[in-house]
Amino acid sequence: MNRTAPPPTPAIALRAINKSYGQAPVLAGLDLDIAAGQVVALLGRSGSGKSTLLRLLAGLDHAITGSLTVNGSVSVAFQEPRLLPWRRVWRNVVLGLDRCDDTRANALTALEQVELADLADRWPLTLSGGQAQRVSLARALARRPDVLLLDEPFGALDALTRASMHALLRRLFAEHRPTTLLVTHDVDEALAIADRVLVLRDGRVHGDHLVPAITAHDPTRRQILRTTILDDLGVTPDERD
Repeated sequence: MNRTAPPPTPAIALRAINKSYGQAPVLAGLDLDIAAGQVVALLGRSGSGKSTLLRLLAGLDHAITGSLTVNGSVSVAFQEPRLLPWRRVWRNVVLGLDRCDDTRANALTALEQVELADLADRWPLTLSGGQAQRVSLARALARRPDVLLLDEPFGALDALTRASMHALLRRLFAEHRPTTLLVTHDVDEALAIADRVLVLRDGRVHGDHLVPAITAHDPTRRQILRTTILDDLGVTPDERD
């Protein structure tokens, strides 16, 4: 008798998720599976429900119908670093964690991952925007999450700093492989970071695209995929750069 192995349990599973604000539906019967270790970028126009979905996965909002399952521990990094100015960098990294003898060591390990261990004793207000964002990422990593949620974390950074952050994230994903959902409005950022790109539209997944590794080295393939994603977003040719 031939037996096939059961499919692996997804890290994130949503079934028929509905979410409204007053009479305005934001998510409408959303179904989605994300595999363990997958890096997924979520795109959508303003008001499409991207950040709402991330808040649901983070456990910050429970007013929904449907079924939502997240397997494992979760950490979130937001667009604003949200560092406490009266706590040194390393204390911001371990904020909210149980205090123990190796708390500082845990902070330094996380800061080393984002290449900022030498700034552990600095005050947050002395950091650049990119450095503050890396501290925010270190704080999320210090929790050793199974699922990492990133809510437009690089939107306020300049182009060069964003490119540096993209490279850093790719390295961290390769080393630690947390299941990751990146909410972004930038198609190029999604293609630079993700294994898979989802387009949210009208409260549902309107487009679902795998991003082959070869895309990064094949401009033609990259442009075709970029154009397809823009079509899914409803971006007209006149609106494209």
